[in-house]
Amino acid sequence: MGQRSSAPPSPRTRVRRIAELADYEQATLHAILDEAYVCHIAFHDGESSHCIPTACWRIDNHLYIHGSNGSRMVKALLGGAQASVAVTHIDGLVLAKSAFSHSMNYRSAVIYGVFEQIRGNAKKMEAMDVFMDKLAPGRRHEARTGNAKELAATNVLRISLDEAAAKVSNNGPSDKEEDLDLPVWAGVLPLVTMHGSPIGTGNDGVPTPDYVTRWANDNN
Repeated sequence: MGQRSSAPPSPRTRVRRIAELADYEQATLHAILDEAYVCHIAFHDGESSHCIPTACWRIDNHLYIHGSNGSRMVKALLGGAQASVAVTHIDGLVLAKSAFSHSMNYRSAVIYGVFEQIRGNAKKMEAMDVFMDKLAPGRRHEARTGNAKELAATNVLRISLDEAAAKVSNNGPSDKEEDLDLPVWAGVLPLVTMHGSPIGTGNDGVPTPDYVTRWANDNN
């Protein structure tokens, strides 16, 4: 991940709990976001608080999302609501000899700020093309593009990554000295996301594209 910076971009991005795991480097943040397909967005709509999972993708120094014009979340975010966005990858369960010393290995990121709307069908399609390429590189050249009605019913939003921080843990068990001799197994149970075999639907006479063929082999 590279050397970790000790300078958070703002007071609310400063990691306070186990601060030594904080990572404020842009490269670390980008890597965590680029591996994610889903983020969780917390916001207040004027009546109550919500935390909604939604698809996401990164372009340069912004995280992008999309949603229906009628979405409560989209309406609140376009209304200028302050938002907090979280992404987490769990890489392992850390089993210690003491119950209270158990932990997890993870890579997480939190972003603060206000979303802005992407205006104009051309810019919306450009952003959505990047999302399509994230799902399956090259597919945007094959699938039907969005029509005027679909584009009009969809909002594309983005939030700056200027106010964001990452937190990374990749450690073994940390037992207290008095627990080290306990006859209890300790170690890490790794968790890895794997690509499964593609399951086609209604593809008679349709050639299998390279990105589908490669999917199950892209685990390395």
